[in-house]
Amino acid sequence: MAIPEQLQQIDQSLITLLRERISTLAALGVPSMQEQLSNYKSLLMQMGVSECAWSSIIISSMAALASTPSLPYEVEPRNITVIGGRGVMGRFFTDRLVAAGHCVRILEYDGWEQADSLLGNADLVLICVPFKGTLAVIQKVAQHVAPTTILADIASTKVPTVETMLDSHPGPVVGLHPMFGPGVKSFLSQKVVVCPGREPNAFQWFLDLMEAEGGKLITCTAEEHDRMMVAVQAIRHFATFSLGVFLAEEGISIGQSLDFASPIYRTEINLINRLFAQDASLYIDIMLASPDRCEAITRLTKTSDRLANLLAQENRAALMAEFEVARETYRDDANRALQESNHIINTVSNFLAANDVETMHSSSALAFS
Repeated sequence: MAIPEQLQQIDQSLITLLRERISTLAALGVPSMQEQLSNYKSLLMQMGVSECAWSSIIISSMAALASTPSLPYEVEPRNITVIGGRGVMGRFFTDRLVAAGHCVRILEYDGWEQADSLLGNADLVLICVPFKGTLAVIQKVAQHVAPTTILADIASTKVPTVETMLDSHPGPVVGLHPMFGPGVKSFLSQKVVVCPGREPNAFQWFLDLMEAEGGKLITCTAEEHDRMMVAVQAIRHFATFSLGVFLAEEGISIGQSLDFASPIYRTEINLINRLFAQDASLYIDIMLASPDRCEAITRLTKTSDRLANLLAQENRAALMAEFEVARETYRDDANRALQESNHIINTVSNFLAANDVETMHSSSALAFS
């Protein structure tokens, strides 16, 4: 159904005003979100405009300022080969590098007879293959590249990949880990972990490209990265995976449960569903990537067993004590967590309300057609 002309005119005016609002915020300074949200409450009530609509405008305007790339980026076209360039992340990096003005070629698992021509004159070789195949690919690539070629990978475990690149290749080396997945269209506000290996000046242009597009780089050693990924990835994925398997085994009707769901439950189910909608090997390989990850997951299950035993014993006092001990870990960060989670809850609620309106109007249109 086409958007009515009157609504299009209003939308065009709103877009123009939003541009002016964002520009004015940038020029005059940024009041706090709370000040901006509370300043017009009485006017919103008089005009019959919901507070959630105004809140969306305020937050979106602030986000536009925060995500505006600030670094200039002058392109010197480079020859780049992306190994695994037809995979999800390979396509992402290929698209971003091409958009930045570089010459990008792709090497897949069945194209190694072309390795000399695709790798021999490359300024950068970016390895975007599943982790279980990364080390073998690094060693294979090293036989074909020039000593000046930048060798980089995007695997989720960095110690073995960076060490293998350093051992196999005498030139510039960098380990990368993009902290995002399917659905992202650019580096805008996305985090990428950078583990420098050798000759960082040689690949600075690549880091500048990501930052120029609004990416947020976290530089650390490969060891620091792998320690953090135990919590950030392995334990989190296992908790989501195990809860999803449990609900499936229990025969819970997910659709029916959503009829009774709070926004928090709905968000949790969406995260579980998101995991199972993707490639199983990606998540299993992340959990199995190192002994440290497997050992941490085993400790998590022991903690769950301990708490389950206290529940079975109906030991309320011990459970309360466990709760209070854990609370201390999160106490200093509680305000931020509540603020962010409240925003998620409100955003989900507003999204569902908008969907309800759309569904209602669609049903009405069908009834009268």
